[in-house]
Amino acid sequence: MARRLRALLLLLIAIAGWAVAGSDSIAVGDLPPQARETLRLIESGGPFPYRRDGVVFGNRERRLPMAPRGYYHEYTVPTPGAGDRGARRIIAGAAHERYYTDDHYRTFRRIRE
Repeated sequence: MARRLRALLLLLIAIAGWAVAGSDSIAVGDLPPQARETLRLIESGGPFPYRRDGVVFGNRERRLPMAPRGYYHEYTVPTPGAGDRGARRIIAGAAHERYYTDDHYRTFRRIRE
């Protein structure tokens, strides 16, 4: 029973993500090359270049669909010429949805496969 409820919750969150993303989506091929490489690393499980890659993303601003803590994880998209991690990130959800932000969490675009 608990497995079914968890699966249903993941499905509902994924559906909410599709609704939230709406026209605010981006195709994988339209991402910067560094973001495509970060997606590849996420899919293969790393290794990741930044110590904070993979940490829990809290969604405090509630710009993504609401989900239990630990549902979302963040990964750095390197910014050429930046002396730090820069503002670009990919947020990965447990139901395999992915979001891209290039303005440090102010806006998100759902990544279309």
